[in-house]
Amino acid sequence: MKRWISIIVLLACSFSIAHFAADSSALATPNVISILPPLIAIAAAFILRQVIIALFLGIWFGAWAIAGQDFTALFKGLLDVPQKYVINVMNDTDHTSIILITLFISGMVGVISSNGGLIGLIEQIKRWANSRKSVQLSTVFMGFVIFFDDYANTLIVGNTMRSLTDKVKISREKLAYLVDATAAPLASIALISIWIGYEVGLIGVAIESIDGLNEPYAIFLNSLAYSFYPILTLIFVIFIAYTGKDFGPMLTAERGAFSAEPSVHVPELNEVKSAPQRSSCLNALLPILTLIITVILGIIVTGQGATITDILASANSLVALLFGGFLGSIVAIMMTVFQKIMSLEETIDSWTNGLSRVTTALVILVLSWALAEITRELNTANYLATIIADGIYPALFPAVVFLLAGVISLGTGTSWGTMGILMPLVVPVSWSLVSGNNGAVNPADMHIIYSSISCVLAGSVWGDHCSPISDTTILSSMASQCNHIEHVRTQMPYALVVGATAFLSTVATGFGLSWWSVLLTATLLLWFGLNRFGQSCQIPAYSTTQTSSLDII
Repeated sequence: MKRWISIIVLLACSFSIAHFAADSSALATPNVISILPPLIAIAAAFILRQVIIALFLGIWFGAWAIAGQDFTALFKGLLDVPQKYVINVMNDTDHTSIILITLFISGMVGVISSNGGLIGLIEQIKRWANSRKSVQLSTVFMGFVIFFDDYANTLIVGNTMRSLTDKVKISREKLAYLVDATAAPLASIALISIWIGYEVGLIGVAIESIDGLNEPYAIFLNSLAYSFYPILTLIFVIFIAYTGKDFGPMLTAERGAFSAEPSVHVPELNEVKSAPQRSSCLNALLPILTLIITVILGIIVTGQGATITDILASANSLVALLFGGFLGSIVAIMMTVFQKIMSLEETIDSWTNGLSRVTTALVILVLSWALAEITRELNTANYLATIIADGIYPALFPAVVFLLAGVISLGTGTSWGTMGILMPLVVPVSWSLVSGNNGAVNPADMHIIYSSISCVLAGSVWGDHCSPISDTTILSSMASQCNHIEHVRTQMPYALVVGATAFLSTVATGFGLSWWSVLLTATLLLWFGLNRFGQSCQIPAYSTTQTSSLDII
């Protein structure tokens, strides 16, 4: 009851603010109303711990604001939620592709779970991953292997490692963090990934009007040294996995998983019960390798250009992932049927059973896209961008960009959208801040420009990690079968700690300290801070070798 009272108070305050903003001639358009829908969604998600209702409230409020902000607009906005905004995002081919990719990969996982392939793969991993530390490190390692795309990373690693982490009593929240922390941060700074093509393309557009800047890929490479948040996140997740120490809500979740009785798998009602299993890792490896190889080939085929950079910049990663998920499902089904592990009917039942596991997450994903559509109509990002005021001290500009990108990404739930909005603004502003009267930049001041560019990227990833309406955060929860709000709640303290460290590192380099000395100092701070304030669950390590492999799935 108290939660719903809090929601009523939240909505009442929001309507009051909207009424004042609409009636005030002193406020420009877009105004404060534009940031209320995502704020309502985020606040309601944490109050109710029910993200679907929270997203709906944010969308409804935004639809009301767009429909006229009067009493009748309440009903018009309510009807606009399904027939306008949800329909619009479902008609987007990229969104449809993501839904199909998720369904194909989930169906593939359903098949390899039933035919014994996942058991066999886990048995192979167990040969060296026989403790909590080694299982966590192997999860991080798999995240590093699948570096080229964050969607593929989360869906493959989360689904593959979930049963093994359950077995060694690692919480689903911890698994979701390990997956999320190695997805976007790694893809965003890897020298070859889908992200890089997009980022280099944005830099290329942003520098077209600046005579002193050329070669966008070279600029990107120079900016990588200042991408403190992605780099420190990858370092921190390794520290977390290696030490086994946690703090905050994650520590509570881990202790809860430790104290729980060993889980016993209970088949779902529609699960095939009589199907024989063969614990061969090839039944899982071949479909997964088919997925990965098809994605790589798809990127090459759909991309155009003479260089890797050109190919990545023009490649259609969603088409590549769609082909990969589709062929992965076909290979999994064919291997199961041809080996007579299950009949075709039973195999298809396993495939559809895999789809049922992601239904709720897909609803959340569609609603988050609808909320993003609302924020675009209300010009939320442009309003937040006005935070950049004239006369900022050049040394502090990159740090301001980092915070602004984080806020926009948090509120809109899209790191790519944030980069697309800010990059064309940040590059010219950073150039003008450090250029002299003749329009030339002293080479000693180029770090301000490089750092500003990197902070658009780093801040976008940071806000994405903190946002409950981010698609990659939702996919991480879905692949790990973790309660979405619990994933956000347990991950946020880690993201805030690393974000604060990255912010201070950016300030330090802005005032002239070398990036490598700052990165080394930040790494040591995170290491000693984790060992000082982090705690491990004081129970004996749970060995996977003591259990039967038949209990894994």
